[in-house]
Formats: sequence, C-alpha cells, structure tokens
Amino acid sequence: MSSAPSMRVSEQEHFHLEDTSDIERSIWVLNPPNPPPLRNKLFSPLKKTVSFFSSKKKTCLGHAVSFLESLFPILTWFTNYKASKFKEDLLAGLTLASLSIPQSIGYANLAKLDPQYGLYTSVVPPLIYAVMGSSREIAIGPVAVVSLLLSSLVPKVVDPAVDPDAYRNVVFTVTLFAGIFQAAFGIFRLGFLVDFLSHAALVGFMAGAAIMIGLQQLKGLLGITHFTNKTDVISVLESVYKSLHQQITSGEKWYPLNFVIGCSFLIFLLIARFVGRRNKKLFWLPAIAPLLSVILSTLIVYLSKADKNGVNIIKHVKGGLNPSSVQQLQFHGPQVGQAAKIGLISAVIALTEAIAVGRSFASIKGYHLDGNKEMLAMGCMNIAGSLSSCYVATGSFSRTAVNFSAGCQTSVSNIVMAVTVFLCLELFTRLLYYTPVAILASIILSALPGLIDISEACYIWKVDKFDFLACIGAFLGVLFESVEIGLLVAVSISFAKILIQSIRPGIEVLGRVPRTEAFCDVSQYPMATSTPGMLVIRISSGSLCFANANFVRERILKWVAEEENELAKGRVQAVILDMSNLMNVDTSGILILEELHKRLLSRGVQLAMVNPRWLVIHKLKVAHFVDKIGRQWVFLTVAEAVDACLSSKFPDP
Repeated sequence: MSSAPSMRVSEQEHFHLEDTSDIERSIWVLNPPNPPPLRNKLFSPLKKTVSFFSSKKKTCLGHAVSFLESLFPILTWFTNYKASKFKEDLLAGLTLASLSIPQSIGYANLAKLDPQYGLYTSVVPPLIYAVMGSSREIAIGPVAVVSLLLSSLVPKVVDPAVDPDAYRNVVFTVTLFAGIFQAAFGIFRLGFLVDFLSHAALVGFMAGAAIMIGLQQLKGLLGITHFTNKTDVISVLESVYKSLHQQITSGEKWYPLNFVIGCSFLIFLLIARFVGRRNKKLFWLPAIAPLLSVILSTLIVYLSKADKNGVNIIKHVKGGLNPSSVQQLQFHGPQVGQAAKIGLISAVIALTEAIAVGRSFASIKGYHLDGNKEMLAMGCMNIAGSLSSCYVATGSFSRTAVNFSAGCQTSVSNIVMAVTVFLCLELFTRLLYYTPVAILASIILSALPGLIDISEACYIWKVDKFDFLACIGAFLGVLFESVEIGLLVAVSISFAKILIQSIRPGIEVLGRVPRTEAFCDVSQYPMATSTPGMLVIRISSGSLCFANANFVRERILKWVAEEENELAKGRVQAVILDMSNLMNVDTSGILILEELHKRLLSRGVQLAMVNPRWLVIHKLKVAHFVDKIGRQWVFLTVAEAVDACLSSKFPDP
C-alpha cells in the first residue's frame, strides 16, 4: 500500500518536469554549478599520483602496502605465482635470450659502442622492469631505433673515432637524462607529451629509420673500413661508392668473404623468419636463428682462419658483471645541455615504442596497461642502467613478439633472459672473439622488415591525407636529412594540422530534420530544412579563442548578408548559435561575440545562444555578455530557441 503514493508522487514529478516552462529550462542553463578552479586543473595530476594518502580508513601500514604495490606491481601477483607459470616463463625467457644476445651485440655496434655494452643493457634494465613494469609480455633491452638515434646525435657532441671513452661517457649521461625525463613523465602524469609524436608520424619515422639502419649495415656487410658518420641516404651511398672505388683504384684489396658470409646468413635468417610466420608452431625457429648464425659463423671463421683473409671479426668482448659507471657520468661543461636534449628525444622515442608495443599485446591478452606506471618503470630502469654501464633500453617489438609466441605468462621471462645474458657475459664472451662483424649486420638487417609497415601507411593514406603528410614527412626527413630533422618535420606537420583546425573551425548551418526535433548540418543532411527568417549555426570547435574568433564572426556575418540578399526568403530576424560543442571561450572570443551582437543589432537581427557549456556560460556571465543579449535569449535546445524566435515580434531595423 505504501508504494502506490510514492509512485504517484514520482509520476507527478515526471510530468512536472515535462511541463516545465521554457523560462525555467533557461534558468537551468544560466545557473549551472561553478566550474572547477584553475588550480584543480594544474595540480590534479599530482593529486592523483599521491591519491592513496587521502584514504582515512587505511592505517600507516595500509598506506605503505598500497604505495609498494603501486610502485612494484610484481607484489600484487607474485604471491599467486605457480610452478606451471614459471615453467612457461622459463622457456620463454631462454628463447628470448637466444635472440637478445646476438641482437644486443649488433645494436651496440650500431650505437658505436663496444659489444659488451649491448649485453650489459640486456641485464640490469630487464631486472628493474620486471619488478616495476605492468606489462606481462614486453621484452626489455636495446633496440635498433634508439641505437640509431644515439649514433646519429651523440657524435655531434663527441666523435667516437677520436675519443671513444668520452663518447661512451656522454651516452651514459644521455641514458641518465632519458631515465629522469621518463620517470618525471610518469610521476606527474605527463604522458600526453609522448602523444605529440602521432601514430602516423611514428609509422613514417620507423620506416625511415629502418632504411637508414639497413644502409648503416653496409659497412659491416661489405667489410668497408672508411665510412661516413652521417646518416642520410645520400651521404651513406656516396660513402659506400667512394670506399669501394678507392679500394679498387688504389690497388687496396677488397675482401668479398665479408659479403659472402653476411649475405649467406642473411638469407638463412629471412627464411627462418618466413617459416616462423607461416607456421606459428615454429615460432622458436626465427628466435634461435640469430644465435645459431653467430655460433656457426664463428666456427667457420675459427676453423678456416678466415680472419687472416680479410674477414672482420669482433675480437675481444669484455665479460663479467656490469661495472659501475657512476664516475663516468658528465655533469660539467658544455656537453651537459646537449646530453639533456638528446636524452629528452631518446626518452620520447623509447616511451612511444615501448607503450605502443606493450598496449598492443596487452589488448590481445585482455588487460589494461597503465601508461604512467610504464613511464615510471622505464625511467627507473634507465636511471639504474646509466649507473651500471647500460645505454637507453626500451621495449622491443620483435623480441616482445617472440616472448608472446613462446607463451610467457609474466615478466619473470625478463628475469630469466637477464640471468641467461649475465651467464653469457661470465662464461662465453671469449668464444665471441672470432664472430664476424658481417653476421651482426645480417642479424640487424633481418629484424628491419618488421619496422616497415607499408599496409599501415596505405591505411593512413585512405583514412586521413593530413596524417599521411606527417607520415611521409617523417620518412623523408629521416631518410634524406637526419633523425632529429625527421622528428621535427613530423611534429611540425602534426602541430600545423592542429593549428589549421583551430583557426578554421567547423561552422555549420543547421536545419530541422523532417518529422523530428533534431537540427543537423544541412550539408550532411540535405533533407533538413531551414526555418524562414532564422539562421541556425553550430560552432564545431572546442574553443572560441583569439586564433579563430575573427574567422567565426566574418563567416556568420557573410551568411547573414547572403541570406538577406535572397529576397524570396525575406529578412533574417534571428541568428541562433548552437554552443553545445564549445568547451571554452577566452577574452578575445567574448569581445568578438560582443562585436557580432552589435553588428547584428544594427541590422535588426537578434542573437540567441543554445546550451553553452558551464565554463563558457560562467565566463559570459562574468563578462556581462548574457545581460547584454538578454537572459531570455539563452535556451537549452535549438528547437526551443527556434520556437521562441518564431513567436517573438522583432522590430524593423
């Protein structure tokens, strides 16, 4: 019995809301809650970072546990870790190590460092990430793109051929700065800074970098001794031609065995890669093929004494645990600023690749990857790496794919991989003495096809031509100039796209769709009809500001003039601005609205506003613009505004 009266009350309230007058509905628009103050927007990222302290129900121990679990995600799942999972992680880690060892040596060579530094980078950073990272599949270590980035930017500070020790010290300093920037991005939730390098720009950058990396390997593949320090395609090809021509004309002997060994094993690696892609059960074949190539080529060179016949070999590789590099970091002199700049660029590129790789595999497994935690983990591992003779490490797409295919369950596979690489440093580095340099070149070349995504570039062209400009701009910039120029071109085109969209926002003329109360763009919906004497306009922009306000005013006045020139439709009596898409307005935008109102009044045209957002209506009220046009000319819906204008009598101008 008691439920019936309450139901009648709710029904009465429902009908009361439906019968609410237009005046009351306008009051809802005019009196929203005050928008949050500016300090909330500025400090909300920091508040979210330390939000666990705000819970009054937690004890000090609870706060400490929450903090540790947030900082070390391994604590949340390791207590439930089972032997069956370890078995799969062990197999994945060993498979990953078989690929990481030869690749790490090759990428160190690409970064113009001694081979052991690539192996060092596959020990400490993966261990740090395993306890701090939130991705289960991502494989940490040196990657080709970052290695190319360092080899193209750091030599402008210190020439590795003149002073290799100083070059190595600058690389360690760059790694420290990269880690500091990455950790800061995570702590202050500044991950949006990484998004300035758009997906399209990244596709073009990766493709251009892949070709440049491939051209850089011609030195090892052909056994060239004199090679350019520049990275653009013209300089590299010119250097190859001059070196070969000089060797032929000067009588200096060229040893084709480097080319023969490199190409033979490159064909083997590509075939293994092809077979592994066609048959998912043979995923281990392309994973162990690089290590197998190193073992076989080393045996061939050792047994045939090919190093006496001109085959370039690695020679001494320093083994043992990662030595400390604290004393080698450079914090004085003019090199520090350059190292910080290179560190920032490296941090952004490394984060972009790692987060893209991690999220793609996380989506397959059906879990969410926290970008800010990933940034913090990447930053801490690179800071630790810079103190232990490592250079910038990040997530590798090719090794992550192998880790995923091998059935990894958790980041323990990274620990297994790091321990295996450490054992290699302790026990087997002497066996690498006779490893031919051409094999390292072939291993790097075999990994490059995964960086060139032609189908994605075609997709970008079909979907968004402006995005394709950023893609091709990054590609050509890297290919014909340098890595930083390619990045600059890509970011500049992306900013130009945003700027053009800001200064030329969408302004649509709306009409009523037949048999509905909906008002839609007449260009998209030709059946929509405009109301005689009414010009309904929607500003499809997030902001009405100094950059686009004049454009909006001139476009509206032009449409009003065009409507009035069509005598069959009569004089325009009202302009209705649909502001439902407008999120913000600045002082320039308010001044333009006031000027537009005056210009329209001089023509005898009334200005009405529909559904301004709470920040917009707050600023318009503070600026007294609402009082100038009249509170009765602010409406909740376009249909209400049109009906109100139709029922009003407008004086002649």
